[in-house]
Amino acid sequence: MTDLPSGTIAMLAAEDLDGPLTRSLTAEFDRRGRVHHTESAEFTTPSGTIRAVRWSLELGDSDDTFGTQLISSLLDDAAAQLAPAHVTTTVLPARQRPTGEMLLIMDVDSTLIDQEVIDLLAGFAGAAEEVAEVTERAMRGELDFTQSLHARVATLAGLDDTVLHETSAALTATTGATDLISTWQRRGWPVYAVSGGFRQLLEPLAEQLGLTGFDANTLQVRDGRLTGRTAGHIVDPHTKRQRLLEWSKHHATPVQNVVAVGDGANDADMVKEAGVGVAFCAKPALAEHADLVITHRHMGLIAYAIGLATEATKPTPPGRVE
Repeated sequence: MTDLPSGTIAMLAAEDLDGPLTRSLTAEFDRRGRVHHTESAEFTTPSGTIRAVRWSLELGDSDDTFGTQLISSLLDDAAAQLAPAHVTTTVLPARQRPTGEMLLIMDVDSTLIDQEVIDLLAGFAGAAEEVAEVTERAMRGELDFTQSLHARVATLAGLDDTVLHETSAALTATTGATDLISTWQRRGWPVYAVSGGFRQLLEPLAEQLGLTGFDANTLQVRDGRLTGRTAGHIVDPHTKRQRLLEWSKHHATPVQNVVAVGDGANDADMVKEAGVGVAFCAKPALAEHADLVITHRHMGLIAYAIGLATEATKPTPPGRVE
């Protein structure tokens, strides 16, 4: 397995991606510039198997230096032909592709895992519906994150701390999360998680996944019961950005080589700061700030869209994607 050669990386993914369309798109890319490499892969998501095709290319007959606007336009045209199918399209300009060691930093709730931890905990307190609505509004950027966090945590007051273990057992890593993490780990690159959720739930998950490090809020516990408060510092949007900068400095990894992944408005600061900011199955409030928007629920597509070699990669000759 090798990473894609130099050039802009374009990706198209859909459940029903037919050969004639991708071959036609490859030919159009080649007509307007130069295709260095083309390959396809399959990814199994909770909703079914999707097929992705990616290209390393350069387009020279466009107004923008690297042809990214033209590439995006051609991908959008292809996506329109696949309508009403669910389609993901991404373009990572050659100038923005990281070189050398990369640092990966991920949000946790609804990103690294499928669940929102605070919503699960609230279920034990009989406040699941109320808290889920506040969480949704906070992720859309309609509420101040810190105020909404305190309000949601307050509903947990009096719960036995055994609910932390029960909730931890219910968490599931997002499809493709281990694939994405292993893509970094087998290269010896650092992988971090930063969460507006809770340390008691993230710590065992981070150990299980072999993460380099993490940060999250801490639920206050006294005499075996949750107090309805947090202890210590609050991990808010500003903190997420600060952790990105601190971890980048610690590893002597340039910020332009940081890949940050999130799904909600509280991830916007770190996604905008990173060299490659990724909105993963995200709210519009975050997607508008991201470099890559992945709409299918398989985290392996993140590495694929960046041009990294993955276990799913199935190389095919340029212009011959079946």
